[in-house]
Amino acid sequence: MALADNAGCAKPSEDFPFPEIIELNVGGQVYITRHPTLVSVPGSLLWEMFTQKNVRSLARDSKGRFFVDRDGFLFRYILDYMRDQQLVLPDHFPERSRLQREAEYFMLPELVKMLAPKLSKQNSLGDDPCQSDPEELSPNADATRNLTSASATLPSAVAGGPGGAVTAGVGAASTDVRRAGFITIGYRGSYTLGRDSQTDAKFRRVARIMVCGKTSLAKEVFGDTLNESRDPDRPPERYTSRYYLKFTFLEQAFDKLADAGFHMVACNCTGTCAFTHNQTDDRIWTSYTEYVFYRE
Repeated sequence: MALADNAGCAKPSEDFPFPEIIELNVGGQVYITRHPTLVSVPGSLLWEMFTQKNVRSLARDSKGRFFVDRDGFLFRYILDYMRDQQLVLPDHFPERSRLQREAEYFMLPELVKMLAPKLSKQNSLGDDPCQSDPEELSPNADATRNLTSASATLPSAVAGGPGGAVTAGVGAASTDVRRAGFITIGYRGSYTLGRDSQTDAKFRRVARIMVCGKTSLAKEVFGDTLNESRDPDRPPERYTSRYYLKFTFLEQAFDKLADAGFHMVACNCTGTCAFTHNQTDDRIWTSYTEYVFYRE
């Protein structure tokens, strides 16, 4: 409420068309900040937006807030940087490359440099889990480096000998690199069942398919079809039950799990009668079903 009062007191003028307190709608997320914060980095996109005199050229939402069509969750880190020109991220931040793309869009070259992957003589690109998104690193990267180092130390006689055994050994090692773990698929559904229990139930569509499991495994299996908006900062080696899929077809989810080497090991379902139709004897049931998949 104090912010709203300040915003009302700071009336724009011809020389200064913006109020002291500004409300932003970034991808559906609302932010409230001061005007000096938005223009703290000269030459940036926000500086260009909020130093112009033609305020009407800026997009606004239905409530009059300035609208920016970008990732609303990652914008908080952009705004933090605009406040003091420092970068502070959570431990094991999984979306570093996406944040770098946002920094490029908002024309913040120093922030782009801070987010760029760094190479050193002792550490390779994939050693630091915070240098890039875990889903962009190949799960076989460590094994490939180890196999390369091992092959470099083999005697020349072995390397020049029959290659079948060596090639088979490398292939066998590369196929055993997959990480084991569980992924649970859950969904809520409803169906109509008449008085005759032998009749086929009329199912309604699945509203949302939930995903529970280790973050890195979920991203490996479902990739771009995984919606992480409800738990965006979950480290790759931690578990989550808040992800869901962007599609609503169970068969598609099962196919992706099968292609990744998972197989179903358990399932369960609960059902309750929500209500009975007033004009017929049909009963509408609601249910929650879970399928547990495992990969060795």
